[in-house]
Formats: sequence, structure tokens, C-alpha cells
Amino acid sequence: MSEVTGTTWTIYDANSMTQAEIYGHVLCELGEQHKDIVGVTADLAKSTKIGIFGDKFPDRFFNVGIAEQNLFGIAAGMALSGLTPFVSTMATFASMRACEQVRTDICYQNLNCKIIATHGGISFGTAGSTHNAQEDLAIMRSFPNMTVIVPADGIETANAVRACIDWPGPVYIRVGRGFEPTWYQDEDYGFEIGKAVTINEGTDITLICCGMTVLQAGEAAKVLEKEDGLSVRVLNIHTLKPLDEDAIMKAVLETRRIITFEEHTVLGGLGSAVADVIASSGKGCAFEKVGLNDQFSLVGYPEDLYAYYKLDTNGIIDRVREVMGQDFEEDEDWEDEV
Repeated sequence: MSEVTGTTWTIYDANSMTQAEIYGHVLCELGEQHKDIVGVTADLAKSTKIGIFGDKFPDRFFNVGIAEQNLFGIAAGMALSGLTPFVSTMATFASMRACEQVRTDICYQNLNCKIIATHGGISFGTAGSTHNAQEDLAIMRSFPNMTVIVPADGIETANAVRACIDWPGPVYIRVGRGFEPTWYQDEDYGFEIGKAVTINEGTDITLICCGMTVLQAGEAAKVLEKEDGLSVRVLNIHTLKPLDEDAIMKAVLETRRIITFEEHTVLGGLGSAVADVIASSGKGCAFEKVGLNDQFSLVGYPEDLYAYYKLDTNGIIDRVREVMGQDFEEDEDWEDEV
């Protein structure tokens, strides 16, 4: 249980709190322990929930106005002076409007800046293409020194924010906008930056997910076991960089069928990262990437968009059945795959 800004909450309150709200409360908790933490935003204190930190620590909170490029330049200067800036803005602004500043001011110097990017993916679907962050993971993955994390829910967001304090260098944590339901029941499930979490064991096929697709895949696995008799492994790859290549290869060797699901374009994100690992291994498997196929997202409510792009439970079930129905030769001799 945590006590912050005059309120008391337990991890079970996460069911009624957004990922961003949990981030704001956890940051206050960390601010009590680490006096070097400062909060910085670009006139989005309320929307990104870093304002919770600002209310508790007004002398350690800075609003630079609607100037995202300045936001990251100032954060870089703070880091160079020995502070630990937590920078909050929308994912589209962090990854694109201030792309050069993140790359050159922060990553090039390997500075200890923690970027909490809200409204990730298509979670702000009604705002249209200007606010849908469907390319941010590809951009951030490409920057040297950058660590990239996509928590599955509010509980994992709390774990990621706490873990990044002791993780050196720049970190990009991408969270959603709305009331994303929780998958985890508590924080004690073995979260570790760079290590995948197996949320369901299986031998027939592996679903590799991040963010909101983790819960959907977990629910789909239950249905597929009950209705189709399938043993479906589900991996939560919450850290896209550094990537848990061992967990991916273990899934390839043991299930031979892999599908990735991500709230992002299929170009350069989770699916591409997994594909690189498989291709480098020389091992063959049935493989499919599910996300936005080189297109801008439609405008609509997130739940409708998740269904349209086959990222909800029903869509994942359909994709699994399609892949399981493919003619794929499984043999025990890997030598001809190399």
C-alpha cells in the first residue's frame, strides 16, 4: 500500500485508475525517496498525470509550455547537472515532434532521462492521426542507448517506473490513455527490465504481446484451450529493448508457431524485433505479425479500433485459428533450416 498526496491506495485500486494515474502516484512515492527526481512537462501536467507529482513537489516540477523540443533540451541540461528528470508528454510528441532532441540531446549523451509517454498506440483513437502514436516504438528502438518499455497494465506500469530508477541511461515507457483493465493481480510476478514474462504456458503456438494486447491474448488463450483444445503460450514482452531473445527462441524451438500482437505499426515495432531474432537464428517457423499494416489508423473509440485491427480477444482467436490451419511442415531436423 502507498500513501501519496494525501490519499491512500492499494494495488487493487488499479482497476479504477489509468496507467498514467498510477505513474503519477508512484512517481510521488519515488520522489520521497530520491531527492534528485524532478518532473518536467510541456503544458500537459493534467493529461499525463505528472501534475500529481507537481502538486506534491512544486519546487521540483517544471512546465515549459507548449514547446516539446525545449522540453527535452531542458531535461538534458537537468540530467547533466545531476538531476533525474521524468519527462511527460504524449507519445506522438515525444517520438516525433521532439525526435531530434531525444536522439541528440539525450540518447547521444546517454543521459539519465526517464520519458513517460502517454496516449500510446491508438488509445486516443478519437483524436485522429495527429495523436495516434503508431510509430513511436520503431523510432525509439532505433536510438542507441534508449531502453523501451511497454507495460501491460497499471500494475506493470508501477513496476516499470520503479525499476527505471536504478536502470542507467534514457528510458522510454509507453502507456495508454484510458481505463485499461488490469491483467496482473499484484506486483509480485517477477518484473525485470529486459526479461519476458510467461503469462500462460503452451506447446502448440506462442502469442508474443506487449501493452494492452497482453490481457487480450491471455483471455484468448483460455478460450482456445476450452473450445479448440489448443495449448497456447503467451509471452508478455514488456521490454522491446533490450529484448529477451532467449524467451523468443525458446518459444520458436518448443512451439514452432509465433504470432506477435502490438498496438503499433507492424513495421519496426515488436513484430519486427521478434522477426529479427528468428531470422538471425536460422530456424524456421510459422510466423505472423498483427498490428497496423502500413496505414494510418482510422478514427474511432479505442475498443472499436482494437476489434477492427484484430487486437482484441476475438481478433486474436481468429488469427490463431488461421495460423493453426496453415500447412506447415514440422520436423525435428533443424539442420536444413540453417
